[in-house]
Amino acid sequence: MSFYVVQFITGLASACSLFLVASGLSIIFGVTRIVNFAHGAFYMLGAYVAYTAIERLGPALGFWPAALLACVAVAAIGALVEMTLLRRIYDAPELFQLLATFGVTLAVEDLVLLIWGPNELLGPRAPGFKGAVPILGQLFPTYDLLLIGLAPVVLIALWLLFRRTHWGVLVRAATQDREMAAALGVNQKWLFTSVFALGVFLAALGGALALPREAASHDMDMSVILESLVVVVIGGLGSLPGAFLAAVLVAELNAFGILVLPGVSMALSFVVMALVLVVRPWGLLGKPEALSRPPTGAGATRWRPLDTRGRLAVVLALALVAALPLVGGPYALNVASELAIFALFAASLHFLVGGAGLVSFGHAAYFGLGAYGAALAVKTLGLGMAPAIGCGVLLALAGGIVFGWFCVRLTGVHSAMLTLAFSQVVWSVAFQWTDVTGGDNGIIGVWPAAWAASPQRFFWLCLAVCALAAGLLRVILFSPFGYALRALRDSEPRAATIGIARQPMQWAGFALAAAFAGLAGALYAFLKGSVFPDTLGIPLSIDGLVMVLVGGVDTISGGIVGAVLFRGLSIWTISHTDYSRLVDGALIVALVLMFPRGLIGTISARFKR
Repeated sequence: MSFYVVQFITGLASACSLFLVASGLSIIFGVTRIVNFAHGAFYMLGAYVAYTAIERLGPALGFWPAALLACVAVAAIGALVEMTLLRRIYDAPELFQLLATFGVTLAVEDLVLLIWGPNELLGPRAPGFKGAVPILGQLFPTYDLLLIGLAPVVLIALWLLFRRTHWGVLVRAATQDREMAAALGVNQKWLFTSVFALGVFLAALGGALALPREAASHDMDMSVILESLVVVVIGGLGSLPGAFLAAVLVAELNAFGILVLPGVSMALSFVVMALVLVVRPWGLLGKPEALSRPPTGAGATRWRPLDTRGRLAVVLALALVAALPLVGGPYALNVASELAIFALFAASLHFLVGGAGLVSFGHAAYFGLGAYGAALAVKTLGLGMAPAIGCGVLLALAGGIVFGWFCVRLTGVHSAMLTLAFSQVVWSVAFQWTDVTGGDNGIIGVWPAAWAASPQRFFWLCLAVCALAAGLLRVILFSPFGYALRALRDSEPRAATIGIARQPMQWAGFALAAAFAGLAGALYAFLKGSVFPDTLGIPLSIDGLVMVLVGGVDTISGGIVGAVLFRGLSIWTISHTDYSRLVDGALIVALVLMFPRGLIGTISARFKR
């Protein structure tokens, strides 16, 4: 019994750092309406800067002043990012804001690697809290007791700040009605900057306080941003008490899940997140009206079918690409096959985002289901490549049907967050169901059939399949079904007046997009000869959004062009520099600032003038 009590108290200590990060994320979203994907990067930066400050300034200033000084420095960096980057794109579609913060995350990851190196850094123990005290016969670190007492203090301080100060009144006014606050003369620029700096300070404080308990590593940002999103969604976006309650719930699930349900422990928090979104989309302590705005930011987009000249141009381009084996070697053909596969993956996501008006933060789930379905069909059922690809498509379609049924019943960010939850559940199952999926060892030996084994033939297969599938997606978009989807995307009330039901139509669109993503995933499994859980991960889902947004949501070919550019650039930078994420992140930020509607969308808009 004493062991479980101590385990519960340990979970409370972990909840402190998680609450600090999640509260900052919730505050930033409540005012700016930005899902700040770089929040985990600021948490990581807080840990590293605190390590340096404590090591160099600690002897003169002391442990705590040095740690707080580091958090202030990171908050200043956050304010600079807000003023130079985010302030310029507040009127851009929300997904471009997400893209910008993702670019910042990539850049910070490599900057940390460049400055502090690849080794983990374990910070010193806090003075006065280096020992342990007995609790029911079990020793418990005194530093963890400090963290448990600190979280309620921070919650009360934030409550007083927002309820008892003039600045807090302005923040709450901007949260509820930004237009009215601006009409009353509130300087929103500096208000947003101060809120963003406060949120970043809380994230950095969480990183600094975690330093004596765990080592700082250059990949700690991704895990904490996912957990923070779970906490914020469960508690209710914009609700600080909700974030506190959810942080405790998630931390205790992590603490006891490994003991009670070790086989599904990684999925527990995401299962709870999905249940909360399905039953109470605004969170445990949130308000129903908090998230009514859809995150696409896309207005009515008038797409036209290709004319004769456009069709000839496409045929000519495909013919030129098909001639690549005449001049390219095996490596070039493998890269070209990968680009074709990801062009189809991006086209399927563009069909969902640009065509149906649905945003998915977990589209990689269906790409990965297609890959695992094909691999398992080969390894367990002994099927050939063609029927195995069909199995992958069917598994992805089944996932799209099941998950889509729930996702289309929500709207806006709620729906997008539910796609993320389902994606992480699938990833967790693939990672922990080792008897079937091999866990992190993956499934290997998934090779193409003899007739497609050579790099030339497999390239032609990928080009043909992906070109036909992308063309079919385009045909669907210009069918009556596609026009109905776009009518719902542009104006649901108007579509409803002519008898178009939103949920059945978007459900069908969601399932179709999942099936095409599964086709891309199945081809990818045969290209690589193996499948690993990272094909289901959030980073690949974000990459898909980057591909779509780089090309442009407003243009029908944006996903394909964005996939070729972004994936090709990623492959090139990985082979030419050790800091590929820094280059990719900087270019993503530059593209957001220079081409706020994507490359193709911006170019098309300029030619129409």
